[in-house]
Amino acid sequence: MEAGETGGVLDEVLNRLSKLLEDIARLRNQIKSAMTYPVAVFLIALAVFIGMTLFLVPVFAGIFESLGVQLPWLTQALVDLSKILRSWRVLIPITFCVVASIVYQRAYKTPKGRRLIDRFFLEMPLLGELNRKSATARFCRVFGTLTRSGVPILNTLDIVGDTIGNQILADAVNNTKKDIQEGGMMSLALQKEKIFPALAIQMISVGEETGELDSMVLKVADFYEDEVEQAVKGLTSLIEPLMICVVAVMVGGILVAMYLPLLTVFNELG
Repeated sequence: MEAGETGGVLDEVLNRLSKLLEDIARLRNQIKSAMTYPVAVFLIALAVFIGMTLFLVPVFAGIFESLGVQLPWLTQALVDLSKILRSWRVLIPITFCVVASIVYQRAYKTPKGRRLIDRFFLEMPLLGELNRKSATARFCRVFGTLTRSGVPILNTLDIVGDTIGNQILADAVNNTKKDIQEGGMMSLALQKEKIFPALAIQMISVGEETGELDSMVLKVADFYEDEVEQAVKGLTSLIEPLMICVVAVMVGGILVAMYLPLLTVFNELG
């Protein structure tokens, strides 16, 4: 808004700002909606598993104990798990999760901890590349919108560094700003950081050479936003059958564990 007031184009800046916020919100909503179904299925499966372990397993365990049956390892493990869930020892994993959550939140508030966690998000299997593309799209969208609105590149990089949402990428943007202040090119500075995708850097380099940096960066934003959208759809299609397999293993594992001792009893009677 300050740049728009200074340049006399406040209305244009506000229109572009609203479009930027709409694009960012749309991308976040796509990711949230894509994860809703898998998360719901997992929570339901977990509730069914805990319910069967708490109420069904003890009944079978009492029957097996009265019959004096030697329990298979799978059944014994399930019985032991049921005893843990029905005793005070269940507080141990709950306490561990609460403590781990508190440690994570406090660590993320420290500069070193935030850098370690944000680097993990960029390098984690499967989702790391998605996080990198999403951050690249956000960087290019904000950068292109601000430069097209007349904001100087150095000021734009300051704003982008504060809004990119990942400290590793923010550090790379700040280092890029220093190189530009010393007369370097933005594309070379970004390439030196080895954080952003090679295609994005090549497109930025073309934009610098042709004098259409803002247009080229916005095209990169469009490309990676579409990449993220397609990747989210692909992950969703992969997660859905995976969740079905998880549910089958959890529920089927309990049933198999409960019926294995019964087969042993039937064989002995036979």
